[in-house]
Amino acid sequence: MIEVNTGDDPKIRATPLRAASVAAAARVPGQDLLDIVSLADDELLALLSAAARCSAIVDGPPPRGSDALRGFTVVNLFNEPSTRTRISFELAARRLGADVINFTGDQSSSAAKGETPLDTALTLDAMGVDALVVRDRFERFPHEVARHVRARVINAGDGRNEHPTQALLDALTIVEAFGRPLEAGASALAGLTVAICGDVRHGRVAHSNMLLLRRLGATIRVAGPDGLVEPGTDARYGVEVVDSLDAAIAGAHVVMMLRIQRERLGRELALPSRREYFARWGLSMKRLELADPRVIVMHPGPM
Repeated sequence: MIEVNTGDDPKIRATPLRAASVAAAARVPGQDLLDIVSLADDELLALLSAAARCSAIVDGPPPRGSDALRGFTVVNLFNEPSTRTRISFELAARRLGADVINFTGDQSSSAAKGETPLDTALTLDAMGVDALVVRDRFERFPHEVARHVRARVINAGDGRNEHPTQALLDALTIVEAFGRPLEAGASALAGLTVAICGDVRHGRVAHSNMLLLRRLGATIRVAGPDGLVEPGTDARYGVEVVDSLDAAIAGAHVVMMLRIQRERLGRELALPSRREYFARWGLSMKRLELADPRVIVMHPGPM
């Protein structure tokens, strides 16, 4: 039996499939996108450069499209709810010419009969799909999938751990908004201050952004309510932690506002009412006057 390290849940296990051993033997390292930490500097810049080139294809006016991924099959293997990430992956893959299959572990699949997420991934891999875009509530589940399949694996969010593709998108957005050259590498965002505010503790987007934007030279400030910024965040990520929204956004060029990850909160954490929360942590036009005049606000909406 293949044991999957999923924290405190003993139910996520997979029976061995014949494809699993074949996949592990045939796998080519370095073809997955699992987290920011494992990306070398040249890989990071290559991904951002490729994204900039592809954006003209996937986001341009109709008719748009490419045959770059023609003949490839991409499966969106989402075991958590998603609107923006799943649909944006589907649109991008289709506009680059790939065949796309969307899978959600609901009552219409064998998950209803007890099939585990890893069993599902192994089955899809045995069918010969080329890429698995994986979202799961368990941290590092995409890493476990990558250990057992031949298909390329892209992490579309694993618990509160990381969301590397969102961070790459955010970095490219900032680079383009401020006209920075990607060729500058580690200094591409030098001189820019990014404020990340809200539920930093449970926000996987925040974790990936702190890792990535610092590597590109940005200064990062972090602020959030009591209990929503993990102790030691400053030392772990090399960021400045401040105690108020005003202090975070003062002079900032980028303000990232994070929602409260209610689905990941422990029962022991008491949250203020919405009115109280907005009074202290809500972003208003008045507060935004504290930021740099060129400031951009980043949030997936609604806000």
